[in-house]
Amino acid sequence: MNSSGTARRNPFARPWMTEHGAAAAAGGGQGVKGIIAGGITGGIEICITFPTEYVKTQLQLDEKSGKGGTKQYDGIVDCVKKTVKQRGFFGLYRGLSVLLYGSIPKSAVRFGAFEEFKKRSVDSKGNLSPGGRLLCGLGAGVCEAIFAVTPMETVKVKFINDQRSANPRFKGFFHGVSLIIKEQGIRGTYQGLSATIMKQGSNQAIRFYVMETCKDWYRKGDPNAHVPKLVVGAFGAVAGAASVFGNTPIDVVKTRMQGLDAHKYKNTADCALQIWRHEGPKAFYKGTVPRLSRVCLDVAITFMIYDSFMELFNKFWK
Repeated sequence: MNSSGTARRNPFARPWMTEHGAAAAAGGGQGVKGIIAGGITGGIEICITFPTEYVKTQLQLDEKSGKGGTKQYDGIVDCVKKTVKQRGFFGLYRGLSVLLYGSIPKSAVRFGAFEEFKKRSVDSKGNLSPGGRLLCGLGAGVCEAIFAVTPMETVKVKFINDQRSANPRFKGFFHGVSLIIKEQGIRGTYQGLSATIMKQGSNQAIRFYVMETCKDWYRKGDPNAHVPKLVVGAFGAVAGAASVFGNTPIDVVKTRMQGLDAHKYKNTADCALQIWRHEGPKAFYKGTVPRLSRVCLDVAITFMIYDSFMELFNKFWK
């Protein structure tokens, strides 16, 4: 209070740390809630969507080499038929344990990071600017790439690649990881980092931007307005499709860099250049259809589950 009787404004006050309105809700342990809700979400969604991820990876690895090699699969249906015929239905779930072990921390890091960045970026009403949505998503993607996705994806691709060989060497998750580390060191589980950062960063920047923009449009600028779960799912599918068309080329390069033949490439740029030279630009969009179906379903399910848990947490965890 100054001499004139009016309240003096605190020059150190930050709008995201106020105790009123939606901005206050963003600060009440949202990062921790995001980590827990994200981890649960990741475990559930990967069990539902893994077969399409398996087919996508198989088609991307089925490269048309210039050394007389022949393709194993003629397309999505052929890949599914041959896999089921050779290994049974659960052959489509080969490598699930690797993704399951990684999906929980990956999703936890992604949503926890996004909630933390969002908490520090919202205005006094609890709204994110368009640029803020993009940057928060980008930050979340970079965090998950560094702390979870790169080692998880590297091991997953090596496991699927190993299965394609005449005599698979990996007997299980821990045996496979120990063999990779023994032969290649820790670096063997941490390949393609730059490509993964580019992929995950662009992925989450696009997805969170589209999702937050759609939800903001539906709520007409009121961050406390309820968005029905089916609507969230529809927005998630749109966000997933946008991310697929935006970064499938990066995903193809990342997959090649993390495969058993990664030694053929000097680095990420060399990998992209060799694909362009030997297989043409269409090779950068290999696996787009199975990836599109998986990602749209994946992102829709993920945001629906995540929103449900966050609503539950916000109701009972103040």
